[in-house]
Amino acid sequence: MTGKIGPEELSRVLARTGVDREEVLLGPAYGEDAAVLSVGGERLVVSSDPISLAADRAGTIAVHVAANDIAASGADPAFLQSVVFVPDAELLETITEQLDREAGSLGVAIVGGHTEIADYLPRPLLVLTCLGIADRLTPTSGAEPGHRLLLTKGAAIEATAILATDFGEESGLPAETLERGEAFFSELSVVPDARILREHATAMHDPTEAGVLGGLYELAHASEVRIDVEREAIGIREPTEALCSAMGVDPLRAFGSGALLASVPSEAVGEALSALSKAGIEASEIGRVREGGPALVLDGETVADPPRESTYPLWE
Repeated sequence: MTGKIGPEELSRVLARTGVDREEVLLGPAYGEDAAVLSVGGERLVVSSDPISLAADRAGTIAVHVAANDIAASGADPAFLQSVVFVPDAELLETITEQLDREAGSLGVAIVGGHTEIADYLPRPLLVLTCLGIADRLTPTSGAEPGHRLLLTKGAAIEATAILATDFGEESGLPAETLERGEAFFSELSVVPDARILREHATAMHDPTEAGVLGGLYELAHASEVRIDVEREAIGIREPTEALCSAMGVDPLRAFGSGALLASVPSEAVGEALSALSKAGIEASEIGRVREGGPALVLDGETVADPPRESTYPLWE
C-alpha cells in the first residue's frame, strides 16, 4: 500500500514520542500537520513534509507543501530546512533553483539541511521542514459544531499541475489544456489565503494527499465532529476535470495543495468570503460542521475509511 498509514496504525506510531516536555503546546496527532512549541514566550510552529513522486517541479511543490502547513496553523512561514536526495547532479541544479525561487517568493529563508547524490533513486526525494511564529493558532482540531466549511480555489490544484507536466503526453490532451494545467503551479501557496482566513477561522487544514476528501476526513476526525458536504459544492476547474478524466483520477481524492479548508463561525462567513474576494482568491462554502461523529458525510453517505490518493497508480 502506497500513501499515509491509517489512524489506528498512526496512533501506535504517535505513542512513541520520547520524553514529555512542557514546551510542547501541540504535539503529534492524527490530522495535525504541525507541532506548536513554546520558545522564549513565542509559539513556534514546526512541520515537515516529503516529496517523492513528482519529478519536473519537485522543488517548487516541496516549498509550498511545507510552508502551507505552517500557514494553515495560523503562522507566517519564516525558515526552511531542506533535505535533498537526487539521482544526478543536473537534477540537483534544477531543484535547488526551484527551492531558492519559491522560498524567495514567500520571504522564507533556507537555513540548512542535507544534500546528496543518490544514483539508486529513480526520482528525487525531498523532505522540507518549515518553521514560523503564530499569534493565533488555527489547528485542524479546532472545528466546532454550527460552523460552516469554506474551501479556497478548488479541488486537485496540485494534482492538475503534476498531471499536466509528468503525464501530459500520456493524457493525449491538447497543448492548450496542458499549458493551463501547468499554470496551476503558480497557485500552490495558501499563505495569502491563510493570512485572511485566520482572522475568522477556528480551524484550517490544507488538503494534500488524498485531496479535498482526505483533508475533510482528517478535519472531522481531528476535531471529533461530523462534517456534511455535497460533491457539487466543491469547485473543479475545467483543466482539472479534463486531466483527471483523461488519466482516470478522482479530483476529490487527488493531491490538493493550493486549496485551504477553513471552519468558520456562521456569522463570520460573509466577511471571510468578502475579504478573500477582494484579494482575488476564489472561495466557496462547501459544507457544515455538526455534532456527532467523528464522521465525513458526502452526499448523505458516510465515508467509512480514510480516502486514498487516486494518482498513485499512475506511478506503479
